[in-house]
Amino acid sequence: MTKIETLAVHLGREIEPATGAVTPSITLATTFERPADGTLPDDAFIYTRSSNPNRNSLERAIATLEGGQVGLAFASGMAAASALLQAMNPGDHVILPDDLYSNVRFVTRDIFTRWGLQISHVDMTDITAVERAIQPNTRLVWCETPSNPALKIADLRRISDLAHSHNAVCACDNTWATPILQRPLELGCDIVWHSTTKYFGGHSDVLGGAIVLKTNGDMAAQLRKIQSLIGGVPSPFDCWLILRSMPTLPYRVRAQSASAGQLAQFLAQHPKVKRVYYPGLTSHPGHEIAKSQMSGFGAMLSFEVADKAAALAVTAGVRLFTRATSLGGVESLIEHRASIEGPDTLTPQSLIRVSVGLEHIDDLVADLDQALAE
Repeated sequence: MTKIETLAVHLGREIEPATGAVTPSITLATTFERPADGTLPDDAFIYTRSSNPNRNSLERAIATLEGGQVGLAFASGMAAASALLQAMNPGDHVILPDDLYSNVRFVTRDIFTRWGLQISHVDMTDITAVERAIQPNTRLVWCETPSNPALKIADLRRISDLAHSHNAVCACDNTWATPILQRPLELGCDIVWHSTTKYFGGHSDVLGGAIVLKTNGDMAAQLRKIQSLIGGVPSPFDCWLILRSMPTLPYRVRAQSASAGQLAQFLAQHPKVKRVYYPGLTSHPGHEIAKSQMSGFGAMLSFEVADKAAALAVTAGVRLFTRATSLGGVESLIEHRASIEGPDTLTPQSLIRVSVGLEHIDDLVADLDQALAE
């Protein structure tokens, strides 16, 4: 079986027969010539909203890395998440985590409930609570693990089994773990989605999203229709940028995760840190589950200090970390998460979220140490 490092290098990067180019060309055309007889094979290009050579290459590559049959690329992670919700019918019930990316919470509350979608938020670490939340009309159980920003760990095997026993679909946001560290489809999930802006892009210079399905069935057909008709698709150049970054994905993610583990250990012993959220710590309540379903614990962590004022002082005092939203890039980012999420946030005001980049761990530790000391 071909290893994931080799797949990441070669997927979607076939040699172009006409020129011998080892890097794919960017196909900017919005429309494509049809044969004189008007016939079109199923895989023919017609209009770039429906399909494009660069997007097709990216979709195949991400689907293969995740071990799925179908991949769909979108203009952003939120476009991908919204497409998944648009595939539901009015009156369907969706179970969401209590701790999840805030904009998924906001889009379901402010937009999709107006269309008749019913939503419940549940602590996904409590399998009994998940089972109690299931209703006769539950169609989708949505997992996010590790969660944002509290890094809760959901047991994907048990939750997907539970969803299937009630004829529901199980989807997992795998943005933080990536297929390098976690493989939800192999753990029982039906669907995986990503903000490819993050680790797939990896350089904070491209926006994108993706959905991967385990099987090519009715849900895949519905999502293809939503993707094409609504048109929330990435540009050919954006697809090219994400595909360009994929060869280094395994090495970036593993190096960033190794540094995050060391940074979490440092913070766990610091006198001014009240609590560290990182599943690689043996003190984390989800550590054993994470160890059973992840090959590494990821490059994201959160920690709490005394209060909001202390948290803002730390983020103001860093010299190497960049104060910015997002994650997964080569540079380390830090933010007071509650301020970003706004007045409706459920995140503690004392919490700081960190995305660990590729800087040397000694420099990252020294920077947080001096910021905490101020």
